[in-house]
Amino acid sequence: MSERCGWAGPDEMYLAYHDTEWGVPEYDSRALWEKLILDGFQAGLAWITILRKRDNFREAFAGFDPYIIAEWGEEDVQRLLGNSGIIRHRGKIEATITNARAWIAIEAEQGFDTFMWNYMDGKPLQNSWVSLDQVPAHTPLSHEISKDLKKRGFKFCGPTIVYAWMQATGLINDHLVGCPCHAKVKALAK
Repeated sequence: MSERCGWAGPDEMYLAYHDTEWGVPEYDSRALWEKLILDGFQAGLAWITILRKRDNFREAFAGFDPYIIAEWGEEDVQRLLGNSGIIRHRGKIEATITNARAWIAIEAEQGFDTFMWNYMDGKPLQNSWVSLDQVPAHTPLSHEISKDLKKRGFKFCGPTIVYAWMQATGLINDHLVGCPCHAKVKALAK
């Protein structure tokens, strides 16, 4: 019998995330951006912390509407620093505002979804890892994307964050081949 990827569990929220969301190809520009921001907030923390606070983040950050967030300033940063429902890290909060502005520029130019999926030639990379110790923390491609995002003004998007985000958004399928989600996610690719 197949088993889930070893990182998933035992928390029911973690299991549900693994089974229904992680690795599913995301083609929506705004949703891709939201997940990149959340992966930036996760840096240095366990992903379950972000999952538990995700609804709070969505409320605090106006549903992750980059057009609204791009207009924010110091008053909003202070408001968010006082919000115990989210990760209160000035650098990450300020980066979210900066990243909203960078996202808007890319979205207007070609679409953030198109920008990202072009790295993959429009389809998810299908890895065939057998064990978790084979899965890298970053790759040459995540370094390239990180570098390109930073050139366009993004912050908190280093190659490890980018790789985790690529896994989460299905730009790559990093479910282990023995995981029941591997084939399911592979079949979802456009």
